[in-house]
Amino acid sequence: MAIKKVRQAEIIKISMLISILVSLPKTLFIYKMISTGKMDFAEVWISDLLLQLIFFFLFSWLILQLNANWSYLFLRAPALRIGATILVGFATLAGTLKLLEYLYPILAGQPIPFEERGFLFFKYVIIWIVLFFIARILKLQVIQRESVLENEYLKQQNLQNELAALKNQIDPHFLFNSLNSLNYLIRDNKEATAFVSKLSFMYRYILQSGDRNLVTVKEELKFLKSYHYLIKTRYRDRIEIDISIDDAHLEKELPPLALQLLVENAVKHNEISESHPLKVKIYSLDDAICVENKIRPRTTLAEGTGNGLLNLDKRYYLLGKRKLDITTENNTFCVKLPLLKTA
Repeated sequence: MAIKKVRQAEIIKISMLISILVSLPKTLFIYKMISTGKMDFAEVWISDLLLQLIFFFLFSWLILQLNANWSYLFLRAPALRIGATILVGFATLAGTLKLLEYLYPILAGQPIPFEERGFLFFKYVIIWIVLFFIARILKLQVIQRESVLENEYLKQQNLQNELAALKNQIDPHFLFNSLNSLNYLIRDNKEATAFVSKLSFMYRYILQSGDRNLVTVKEELKFLKSYHYLIKTRYRDRIEIDISIDDAHLEKELPPLALQLLVENAVKHNEISESHPLKVKIYSLDDAICVENKIRPRTTLAEGTGNGLLNLDKRYYLLGKRKLDITTENNTFCVKLPLLKTA
């Protein structure tokens, strides 16, 4: 995900404000000189003021950009980022003072007064420290705004989901009663009754998980086994799901229907035949669950929206700022699902 930057308009405004405030005493001094008629000295002081205004502005802009934007683009670790920005900031400070010392005699017509050198260095150090904390505040404001927008997006998504559910709602009792009636009619056919029972369990699970953002791996595997039973009814021995998950991961959590979605994705997009049966491996790795299968594209693509993985990835980010890890190495499609610990 792209890192949100602090807006240039904010950085420019703060840089201008800092340069004006720091130069205010000198501005008032020049005004006093002009008002008392000392025009000969005022011209030199005006050149000095303009030069320092420009340097204060550029220095402020560079330090704010470094601490609020550039450091976040290249460095992710907070400790490393702070250390690097301090070192680069110090180098920027030294470079600015050297450049000012070089250009001042050329543009102002005289070298920097000796008595001002120490005070000038002191002012730049103070500006550097102040800007360091201002940049942190600006970045926190951006992160906070981003968080508010994400929460609003989640609320809108929930409202849309509720609206869609209301539009397509079927009375669950009616459906369960119908499935029970069907079970009664086919009670002599054990395979058919087992199929209807699994279908009933899956429907109940989908309804119950609709109000939950996360479910345990144990619950999800139970649902997946029912789904596996249903698709084996169609594909028989041409499909196999190999599950190998460490017991320590069973009470950790993931979004509901995540495993089923990935298995369904494999079924939709890969050939399933006697010569090329589909084998889906589901196993634990570190603090995640991997779902993988050999890539054998169908000759005719199955119908679908193509948004299954994208939606699952969005759910992971919105729920825990985590992302799916998708790879296609060695002709194997693998999706790594991060796990969350139960609170």
